[in-house]
Amino acid sequence: MKMIVGLGNIGKQYEETRHNTGFMVVEKFAESHGIELSQHKDNALVGSGMIDGEKVLIVEPTTYMNESGRAVGPLMKFYKLDLEDLVVVYDDMDLHVGRIRLRNHGSAGGHNGIKSLIAHLGTDKFNRVKVGTDHPKKQSVVDYVLGRFSLEQQGPLNEAIDKSIKALDAFLTEPDFAKLENKFN
Repeated sequence: MKMIVGLGNIGKQYEETRHNTGFMVVEKFAESHGIELSQHKDNALVGSGMIDGEKVLIVEPTTYMNESGRAVGPLMKFYKLDLEDLVVVYDDMDLHVGRIRLRNHGSAGGHNGIKSLIAHLGTDKFNRVKVGTDHPKKQSVVDYVLGRFSLEQQGPLNEAIDKSIKALDAFLTEPDFAKLENKFN
């Protein structure tokens, strides 16, 4: 079984914001495989299904970004999943819009959702798909990540979402995440 987690904030006011890029990716991934995120479990919205013979859980924490680990940690324990069965999708201001970067470990880099995951999982060694949102130029980081993508960013964003979905599909069949890093970075 594999678990794909998208990070974001719940609520209408946060839909389509830069900080909800992880939600955007996993929702599109779920839709592409006919999986509905409709079950509430352990502070998360969960959908499950079979993809290429692999059982897949798609998870959106409902704890708000800064407490994402409170949802993911208990789900990992409940389903008895190994860290290599987890991949987390989230926004990254250090990447340009349109770019993605896969990593199998690393620091939180100032991302509070990742800080929470590291705290609740007890390690920074878990798979990630980072989706670029660019860095703010003239506004605060908080206002920027809680803002929406500009019209000119929509095209590159959609390309990054599509590339992220391809990376998630590959994650289901390739046990060596380092090979995926080489392919998608």
